[in-house]
Amino acid sequence: MSRNHKDKYENSNPHRTHTIMSTEDANSGKKSYWPELEITGSIRNLSPNLWQLTHLTALYLNGNSLQRIPSEICRLTNLRALDLSSNKLRSLPAELGDLIYLKELLLNQNYLRVLPYELGKLFQLQVLGLQGNPLSKEVMALYGEPSGTHKLLSYMLDNLQVTANQPPQRPWIPLTRPNRSRPTCIFTVMCYNVLCDKYATRQMYGYCPSWALDWEYRKKGILDEIRHYAADIISLQEVETDQFYNFFLPELKHDGYDGIFSPKSRAKTMAENDRKYVDGCAIFYRTAKFTLIKEHLVEFNQLAMANAEGSDNMLNRVMPKDNIGLAALLRMKEAAWDNGLPSDPAQVQQPILVCTAHIHWDPEFCDVKLIQTMMLSNELRSILDQAGQSFRPGHKPDSSNVQLLLCGDFNSLPDSGVIEFLTSGRVAADHRDFKELAYKSCLQKISGCDKPNEFTHSFKLASAYSEDIMPYTNYTFDFKGIIDYIFYSKQSMVPLGLLGPLSADWFREHKVVGCPHPHVPSDHFPLLVELEMTPTVGTSNGLISRR
Repeated sequence: MSRNHKDKYENSNPHRTHTIMSTEDANSGKKSYWPELEITGSIRNLSPNLWQLTHLTALYLNGNSLQRIPSEICRLTNLRALDLSSNKLRSLPAELGDLIYLKELLLNQNYLRVLPYELGKLFQLQVLGLQGNPLSKEVMALYGEPSGTHKLLSYMLDNLQVTANQPPQRPWIPLTRPNRSRPTCIFTVMCYNVLCDKYATRQMYGYCPSWALDWEYRKKGILDEIRHYAADIISLQEVETDQFYNFFLPELKHDGYDGIFSPKSRAKTMAENDRKYVDGCAIFYRTAKFTLIKEHLVEFNQLAMANAEGSDNMLNRVMPKDNIGLAALLRMKEAAWDNGLPSDPAQVQQPILVCTAHIHWDPEFCDVKLIQTMMLSNELRSILDQAGQSFRPGHKPDSSNVQLLLCGDFNSLPDSGVIEFLTSGRVAADHRDFKELAYKSCLQKISGCDKPNEFTHSFKLASAYSEDIMPYTNYTFDFKGIIDYIFYSKQSMVPLGLLGPLSADWFREHKVVGCPHPHVPSDHFPLLVELEMTPTVGTSNGLISRR
């Protein structure tokens, strides 16, 4: 650093602060840590060693005589501020667009006539300095508008050529072979949050070009994905009301499906024109294999109100969230059976309850997520009890005759109370996810209580996917994790195989920082599992032991 005259560099930029280590500290061996670096004084060339300082968060190279910046600058991946103003730059490297954490980029007073479109990838940039460059009138006009930086970056990203290839096919992971010794029902299940149009904004997904966020573009990719995997049962979340009736249902009917849908509860309070943009949950089923007997809507806000028991938390935290669950009671058709038909005619029409749910999203409301899941479990138990009676008239009601398939976006990680409750069948009454809030009395109404200090359910559920198979089901810039699940009744269903993850190498090679992406139409990836089910209707206790 050239310091011909110390005062010259005092407070030249209000963002820059420095402290000078005392002689005593230096002599005592104290280590200095400097995340910011300023190099100034008519510098013409930069040492290649500079690009090894990958810890830097700010680099100030202003007021020099630099004519070029090498592409190696992309190694400084932690930069938040870069000042290249008052140099002699005639061009910029495209690799500057890889510095995606940049919040401030100053390029004032240079000789720049064009900017690389890759600058559009700097979606977190808040300050862009371009004054004093011979840039085109079009660029400067866009830049000069209100929110000009944002508009210019959007324009550049939208016009940046997509160089990434389509991701490779996701692998199919076989788990076990089907049982050929008796009749079984083999079917595939997909669970997919399609990201509805109103949430697919540039504010949320600034790294994705606006044309690739547009619903008319994305819906083709979503439908192609659904058609490609051709599951027998398809569970979707974030389907807009209008898109269900005018797009998904007509398109999938062509492919031999029928379906049911319900929007989130807020739709009831809206004018008809606004209602069509409310998203909800949908279940499609292949009509050659299944018949719909009955559909059930589970509204969490209504259940919260009905079970509040005077709890302010239930009324103020749980009740205002209008998430839903949707269940379809299906009956097998003869075509669903492999290896012949069961000898008992009642077993041929094996019932299965398919449920899809979209649990509240906000991490601050982990208590709400867990309570919504407990309410869902309790409602499913009631539906199964009711179904068990109607399926075997004249017999003792046995809800275990009806098998359960539970899919959805639970917005909960594998170590959460939600997933612990679903997979283990129990959750402690003082679980951290309840946030020490007073829910106990109302939760005793909506959950089984084998012991005074825990809540339980009687389903024996297993998750089709595990973390070692699918490291994330939701992939955005800010969050990458498993929040989508397919749970199945483990007494009578066995997963034969499932769809593996998208290629990690593809994400890395093409520097894909998040989805949606021009080649990936949602921020969630569809889950797909092939299940083999043995009949339970007519067995002595509704359970089948597997050998």
